[in-house]
Amino acid sequence: MNAIDVRRVTRQFGSFTAVDSVDLTVAHGEVVGLVGANGAGKTTLIRMILGLLAPTAGRVDVLGAPPSRQGRRRVGYVPQNLGLYRDLTALENLEFRAEAFGSTRHPVPFDGDALVGRLPLGLQRRAAFVAATQHDPAVLILDEPTSGVSPLARSHLWNLIREQADGGSAVLVSTHYMDEAEQADRLVLMSQGRVAGTGTLADIIGPLTAVEVTAERWQQAFELLDGTGPPVTLSGRTIRVLGADQAVVETALAQGPVRARVRSVPATLDEAMVLLDS
Repeated sequence: MNAIDVRRVTRQFGSFTAVDSVDLTVAHGEVVGLVGANGAGKTTLIRMILGLLAPTAGRVDVLGAPPSRQGRRRVGYVPQNLGLYRDLTALENLEFRAEAFGSTRHPVPFDGDALVGRLPLGLQRRAAFVAATQHDPAVLILDEPTSGVSPLARSHLWNLIREQADGGSAVLVSTHYMDEAEQADRLVLMSQGRVAGTGTLADIIGPLTAVEVTAERWQQAFELLDGTGPPVTLSGRTIRVLGADQAVVETALAQGPVRARVRSVPATLDEAMVLLDS
């Protein structure tokens, strides 16, 4: 039995459909990365899994039953705003959460006597993670858990996430950092409220490609390619034309003329998101 089982779930707000017929599962011991652009429906879906929003249609089961107050005791959750009281210390936040869940307060891996509102964001996120996991949840849901912190802090938090999964927890992680999304066992890509792809990174990208252009006169090359149709991005001085035909790119550069190295390469996950949203 899957720890999280979402079947054909839809959520509407008036005439706007935020989540549209979504299927999603997370097994015990699995880390599933929920990725997509802002407004793709990730947070709305998470709120339905937690029971904070009722689906307009479809069904959500968590640990074999619809979300409920009783079932919530077996779920850990870190929202985007961390869910901590900024005018309490880290220790006080953990003590409050432990009492609410009937668990034992875990130690804070830093000085816990400072007010949360005065801590660096990285330490705030670590405190939120401890608060969400100290009752040993069977399901852990993290909404953008590493946003705004350093790469080193992100790496540390992902080590903690993996430890939770290795201990048997089902982990659902919403993230917009594509490099860290690859650390998940499986990805679910949302676009405009629907699931646009699921599986490994290779499964989601599939046949999607970009044309990579390297040229000394890169500014002129960019001007020639920008506005030709496909999205054009710049990484350093390397130009990438998403979903374009290599011959079309070479023809556009010849109008300059601009001498360049042109090759077709697999799209990145970021680029796949752009292509699916366009």
